Amino acid sequence: MSHDRLRAARAHIERSDEATLGRQAALSAIPAPTGAEGARGARVAEMLDEAGLENVTIDDVGNVRGWYRNVAGTQHAAPLPDGSVVLSAHLDTVFGPELDVSVARRGPRLEGPGIADNARGLAALVAIGGALVRARVETRRPVLFAATVGEEGSGDLRGVRHLLENPARPHAFIALDGAGIERIVHRALGCRRYHIAFHGPGGHSWAAFGVANPANAVGRAVALLADPPAHRAPRTTCAVVRLGGGTSLNSIPQTAWFEVDLRSEDPRALEKLDRAVQAILTQALDEENRHRVPGTVPLTIDVRRVGDRPSGLTPRAHPLVQAAVAATRAVGHDHQLACASTDANVPIALGVPAVALGAGGRAGDAHLPTEWYENDKGALGIVRALLVTAAMAEAQ
Repeated sequence: MSHDRLRAARAHIERSDEATLGRQAALSAIPAPTGAEGARGARVAEMLDEAGLENVTIDDVGNVRGWYRNVAGTQHAAPLPDGSVVLSAHLDTVFGPELDVSVARRGPRLEGPGIADNARGLAALVAIGGALVRARVETRRPVLFAATVGEEGSGDLRGVRHLLENPARPHAFIALDGAGIERIVHRALGCRRYHIAFHGPGGHSWAAFGVANPANAVGRAVALLADPPAHRAPRTTCAVVRLGGGTSLNSIPQTAWFEVDLRSEDPRALEKLDRAVQAILTQALDEENRHRVPGTVPLTIDVRRVGDRPSGLTPRAHPLVQAAVAATRAVGHDHQLACASTDANVPIALGVPAVALGAGGRAGDAHLPTEWYENDKGALGIVRALLVTAAMAEAQ
């Protein structure tokens, strides 16, 4: 807080608060469904280049990368060198291409799908890069600024996996995700997602009645999954999130399917839950096949894993977590250590110290079309992230 150049960087962030808010709204208004982040990524690349970062590029999967040089003036391009610090924010949103993502301003509130998650993180990423450049902060370690693809849902952390697939390992990884000034996510919430489909002969709902029905099998499985054994410590959850199938109102479907989301703070608890779910699926299949007319074709099942987010933690005593705690206190707030699924999951699983931080302000209705953001102490949230980044990059 007393470092002359970091004080200048903080002042730049505070002076540029409205400009940062404008970038946030502009980026939020560019559609970026998971898997189609190109237009937003191109604009973020332009912003990072305008901020003065070096070697701004877009990699093979669509991640945007830009470097802040270290004290020796060394410039870096991909791949990621050992000992660097990564500051990231994800590009994608949970919303499909059909949704209007325009932003409306109503008093102090910005409203629009994805305005906080993660247009706020992206705007903060640009703001920190510009502040370091403007204040000429010298760091012993280079800092990679990365805007990643595929963080949400079916993206399965695709961008950050690609970013870290090089054998070299960063010194620290900091993800900017959403709003807030107090949460420090240092525990990675593990998640497995499955698409389960039952297949059968199908037929007319009257004439073929008695054949094994894939829709019935889905119902049996969902009913069993709705009442799993309680897991409160560590917290473990199982949620059916989507289902479908069939072709008409008077046909037994040939295929019916559903998707399930399994989560736990502990990898062993997640593995135990996974085994229980697999047993339930087998039970539902067997039960429906037992009810079919003898001599008719039995159902088959196709279980496909469509997501696998690793769990783990960066210990509370680690210097990265302690720096985040100290930075939160330094800007006048109490810290909250938390568990969530973010881009930080992948580095944590690889043994890289990582946290996820909010980028200031207040927000609500995340993942809903009514999402909103209010810039209450927004600049302070970005200053907090600046301090953590500078500490890990060893500002000189």
